[in-house]
Parts: sequence; structure tokens; C-alpha cells
Amino acid sequence: MATRARRALISLLVLLLVSASGVASKSFAITNNCEYTVWPGILSSAGSPEMDSTGFALAPGESRTMPVPAGWSGRLWGRTLCSTDPAGKFACVTGDCGSGRQDCAGGGAAPPATLAEFTMDGNDGMDFYDVSLVDGYNLPMLVAPEQGAPAAAGAGAAGGNCAPTGCVVDLNGACPGDLRVSSTTAGAGGGVACKSACEAFGTAQYCCSGEYGSPGTCRPSAYSQFFKNACPRAYSYAYDDATSTFTCAGGVSAYAIAFCPSTTSVKSAGSNPQAPAGLPLINGTMVYQGGDQFAGAAAAARPPLDLVAVLAGVAALALARPMLQ
Repeated sequence: MATRARRALISLLVLLLVSASGVASKSFAITNNCEYTVWPGILSSAGSPEMDSTGFALAPGESRTMPVPAGWSGRLWGRTLCSTDPAGKFACVTGDCGSGRQDCAGGGAAPPATLAEFTMDGNDGMDFYDVSLVDGYNLPMLVAPEQGAPAAAGAGAAGGNCAPTGCVVDLNGACPGDLRVSSTTAGAGGGVACKSACEAFGTAQYCCSGEYGSPGTCRPSAYSQFFKNACPRAYSYAYDDATSTFTCAGGVSAYAIAFCPSTTSVKSAGSNPQAPAGLPLINGTMVYQGGDQFAGAAAAARPPLDLVAVLAGVAALALARPMLQ
């Protein structure tokens, strides 16, 4: 009896340990291809298992692989221009999480910041992921599933696309003047980030709040179109789900996340990356086909946008890189 009870107790302890550990069924392979140090930050959603680390440094060319607990959801971003002051407080010019340390310890990214968002093992066991510019932009980012089969057609907001997504164009130099964040740290007048219109102006129309808090009332603006034209697969405003949410079912063991991805890394991230949804990662034409929700009398209250100059600048950036095959 004692032996049988002991075996039962051991089996129960093993089961509890496995359950408590949030078994890591996947991993993130995070690479910094930028010419400067990037400090990734990670924030787990409420009720989600915690990651092993919530923030660290990646020198240029450095990579780090992290286990991802089963059922994890949260966001990941890159912080730039970070330093520690004489009092020992750590802070970053972009993407700072307010913890005062390299690890974010439950703090989220201060906008503007390019965000990668994940929900692992969601509905029907599918992974949902996206790259979002809704909170603005601070550096190029690519997310690519390394293995896996597409979710069934019609599953998920994007019809079940298991494919690379991101914003791989450097938008800081082409950012509209009324959205640009500059820092002397990056040189006189150097752009280090690009705000969203919501962050810049705080109006309900741009923030999709109040009477504009539904897909039917909050439509793309000239500002969100600036982001969408440059990065067709990334979220450009709150209700940009149809072309910006990606899903993978079964077989995905890892997601590659690259800051400042090279054209080579984009090509190697998945075969034929233009095929899903017919959307390239980079829009080489950069033709503004506009349609601002602010028309007529409301247009007079809209802040001015030097859109022609902006799109010309972004076109030069995009065309300087070979189009993906």
C-alpha cells in the first residue's frame, strides 16, 4: 500500500510540476540586425504565463532564443538609445517601459514603438500574431513563423495567413513633421521615432474612441495611410484587422523576430512571402490612394500633413531596397 501510494504521489507531483511550468512548446529567435544596440522589452498579458525575461540588450548582430510558455499572450518591442544615469536609473529614448531597469517587470512600451503582438494556442489551438504601428513606430521589425501549416480558410481575421509580417522600412527619416520624434542623441534634428496621429493629436477620430469607437465610424486617415503604404501587412490603425492579423495552426515550433531585418533575412523567413493575402512586406510603388475620413467642413480642423513630400521620401527608402520575390 505504501509503495502504491508513493507512486501515486510521485505521479501527481510530476503532473503539477509540468502544469506549473507552463510547458514551452515554442520559442522566439530574436535577432538584432541594426547597426546599434536594441533592448527588447516583453510584456505578458494579464493572466498569461510569464516569460523567462522581460528585457535585455542585444548588440548589433546578436541573437537570443527564448522559450515561450504554452498559452502565452503579450507583446514584444525594441527599445533604442538607452542609458543608465549616475543614480543607476536605466531609461530609453524610444520604447521605454518605465521600470528604471533593463528588465521591464510588467511595464509596457511608451509610444511611439513598433509592437509585435502574440496570442499562442488560442481558438482551436491557433497562434495569432501581428506587427502594429497603432502606437507609432520606432524601428523596423519582422516576425516570421519558422514552421507550420496555415490555419483553415476563413479562420481568424486575415483568413488564416501563416506568413511573415512586419514593417521592414525605416520610416523615421520620412515621418511627417507633425508626427516626428527627434532627439539630439541621434544628431541634430535626427528623427528617432514616428508618432501615430492618436498619440500626436489625441482626438477621438484618430484614436477610434467615443463616437468613433467602431469599424464603421473609425476609418483610415491620411496619417494611417502613410504607415499602411509603407508597411502593407502591419496594423496602421485600430480596425486594420482584415490585412494585418496573421494565424498559424499546428506545427509551428518557433517564430523569428528580427529588428532592422535585411532583405536576405526577409527572403529566408518563408517561401514566397508575397503570396498570403496578396500583400508584399514592402510597397515599392508608394502611391497614395487616400481617402481621409475627415472631409468637407471637418477637414478644416485637421492638422496639416506634408503628405506628398512624405510619400516621396518613403518611396525613395523603399525603392532603395530590392522588391521581395
